[in-house]
Amino acid sequence: MPEGPEIKRVADKLAKTVLDQPLETVWFAHPDAQRHAATLSNSRVISVKTRGKALLTAFDCGLTVYSHNQLYGRWYFVARDRHPKTRRSLRWQLETEDRAALLFSASEIRVLESDRLQEHPFLARAGIDVLSDDPTPQQLFKHFRQPRFARRSLAALMLDQQFVAGTGNYLRSEILFCAGLPPDCRLGELSDAQVRKLAKQTLIITQRSYETGGITNDPKIAARMKQQGSKRAALRHFVFARAELPCHQCGTLVRRIETAGRRLYYCPVCQPSQAVDRA
Repeated sequence: MPEGPEIKRVADKLAKTVLDQPLETVWFAHPDAQRHAATLSNSRVISVKTRGKALLTAFDCGLTVYSHNQLYGRWYFVARDRHPKTRRSLRWQLETEDRAALLFSASEIRVLESDRLQEHPFLARAGIDVLSDDPTPQQLFKHFRQPRFARRSLAALMLDQQFVAGTGNYLRSEILFCAGLPPDCRLGELSDAQVRKLAKQTLIITQRSYETGGITNDPKIAARMKQQGSKRAALRHFVFARAELPCHQCGTLVRRIETAGRRLYYCPVCQPSQAVDRA
């Protein structure tokens, strides 16, 4: 499933395609959304924002389209007369005079009143979005220190959209590695210094992934590996999807475990359990 950085990059492409452009066509596959199509066709897109893994496309008529790709959704941005050949099902279509933005196979698309977005269940619960809210490390630290998070493991929290909106499987592994924290410890067991490092690395890794198109590894390591002939998949991450390969920092073999129903990768040396300050 695409994570926050990927959805933010999609938002950038969608904005480039339709922002403040006269729309020739707005079409939805679902009848509940399609009843708003005529109104939206006579409006203009005034903003394209993200909330975690959700996309919010706001129109000047006071309506916003909420879309969530889930596992199978995919956007295409093409010339208006060159729709892609695919077996996917078209769910939402926006066309300008010469360009088209097409969303296929997404499981949730809803048209909402822009001033009532917080009534949507996901938006009402979503935590800080690192890429859209642009929080400071201190703001993120204060959010992490809320009592409701203290007794939960880092492995579970890093997938909870109320904790950080937009994090998923690969960001979870990469952020915990860079923070030097074991996935099985509870947030409340960490010292303030450790929580501050977690907040800092959440900001750094998420932003880096957005800026690089999904590369979370240290830029110097990635550049060196690329010069040595490594493919993108090999140089992309510190630990994610690198089970039984040497850690870039210490050389220890990266381990894979299943936690919170998802695969997680970590280095037992760089993320030792004894690193948790239980004092």
